[in-house]
Amino acid sequence: MTLLEEAPEVVTAAPPAPAARLLPALAAVYRAQLARARVSRIPLLFVATFQSLGILVMMRGVVDPGDNPAAHAVVAGSSVLVVAFVALNLLAQYFGRLRATGGLDHYATLPVPPTSVVLGTAAAYASFTVPGALVTAGAGAWMFDLPWTHLWVLLAVVPTAGAALAGLGAACGLLAPRQEIATLLGQLGMSAALLLGVLPVSHLPTAVQWLRDLLPSTYGVEAFARTFTPDPDWAAVAGDLSVCVVVGLASLALATRAYRWATVR
Repeated sequence: MTLLEEAPEVVTAAPPAPAARLLPALAAVYRAQLARARVSRIPLLFVATFQSLGILVMMRGVVDPGDNPAAHAVVAGSSVLVVAFVALNLLAQYFGRLRATGGLDHYATLPVPPTSVVLGTAAAYASFTVPGALVTAGAGAWMFDLPWTHLWVLLAVVPTAGAALAGLGAACGLLAPRQEIATLLGQLGMSAALLLGVLPVSHLPTAVQWLRDLLPSTYGVEAFARTFTPDPDWAAVAGDLSVCVVVGLASLALATRAYRWATVR
């Protein structure tokens, strides 16, 4: 009598879940990062705001108040510095830590496009800069006797300059070989935004002014500073904001490519 051998059961793997669309995935990442950052990053946002307010107090002793380019630069630069502290410095540290600790592997297993991870995280971090930037701008306008009429322009400056700085911060964190280097790059970027954005242009050497033109946050500072004049040049304001938009798209695209490279290495 022969024994009949049972044929092994063929197990087919289930098809992978379809990738989520960009906008729903971006909204999901944004909400998740916003909830996480609300707890861990709010104290640092206060630090960024108090830092900018301290710079205003310090510069008030050396810059005359009133309608002059130096006062415009100090108030505008201090307001955008809040954005640089969070979008550039903290985002570089965050992605650097994710890469160093293997946290990127979690996002790589999710069916979400890499673009949504970068954009959602950057948008969540940039969202926390709006209150601090508005408080700094209001306090600066009061301290330097500048008009409050066009402070609403900051609502356009923060997202455009924030996108450019957030893309650079994310790229620094994802491309840095070690977490310490990502932190160093974030700190250097914030220091550059401080020195080249807050100090009046007329007080800077020519070579430093050329470096200033390479910093994307400079154009956000210039756009905001132009609105303190009695008759702002709105075409120039729109041109400066357009530069921030173009640099923001390029830097976020670079950060997305850096994310793909970091997750497949």
